[in-house]
Amino acid sequence: MPAPTVAACQTTVADLDPHANLATVGERLAALPERVDVALFPEYALTGFVADDRVRDAALARDGPELDRLAASASDYDTAVLAGYVEAADGDYYNTAVYVAPDGDRTHYRKRNLWGGEADVLTAGEDAVTVDAPVGEAGVVTCYDLNFVDVSAEFAERRVDALFVVGAWPGAYSENWRLLLRARALDGVRWVVGCGRTGDRDLPDSEPVTYAGRSAVVRPDGTVSHALDRDERSLVADLDPEILEEQRSFVPVFADE
Repeated sequence: MPAPTVAACQTTVADLDPHANLATVGERLAALPERVDVALFPEYALTGFVADDRVRDAALARDGPELDRLAASASDYDTAVLAGYVEAADGDYYNTAVYVAPDGDRTHYRKRNLWGGEADVLTAGEDAVTVDAPVGEAGVVTCYDLNFVDVSAEFAERRVDALFVVGAWPGAYSENWRLLLRARALDGVRWVVGCGRTGDRDLPDSEPVTYAGRSAVVRPDGTVSHALDRDERSLVADLDPEILEEQRSFVPVFADE
């Protein structure tokens, strides 16, 4: 049986324009190789973000037509899709990542550690979330969550086989992004797949941001096996379960459990 294949679809994002972003997701999925089991897109990939009330106009409901469209794409390409968006729910707004399986099943994770201006307009989530992915059980992490060792430790306790990370990391701190992806792989001896936003945010009345990109797949020994710089393209890699098994035999962090 072939090893599970993942794609980190590193994209620019049209801030506050879900229609354009959904079209981009569809185009990128169509351009992937025939067999990709899981495709990751960046934080806020469906809506973009700005730290003021404008973001609420772009927010999406879990059961809205936009996420139905995303689910249809997952089904059409027989690929699970993980993508970030601003979620509207009962008067609150969240930085949410949705994992949509090809059969239509959806799992939502609300970012627990908000960064900067996010806290001015969004509510933090409360729960750690895992998904049953082709690579095994995978934890879902959003951007700044990477900085918190307790988040990583929760997933180590669950013995997840992978972390899926969606990010929109500022370019000025791109070395930190790459370092934290590697560290989180070592924490629990697991695969880490990080998909970052690239390009720029240049909205009126909003601070311009250049995004890092630098999507990567990190092996369970902390080495980077596949990586991008800031190009707008997709990184495709196999996550060989034998590599995970061998590294966990060498570093037996779960041996006494």
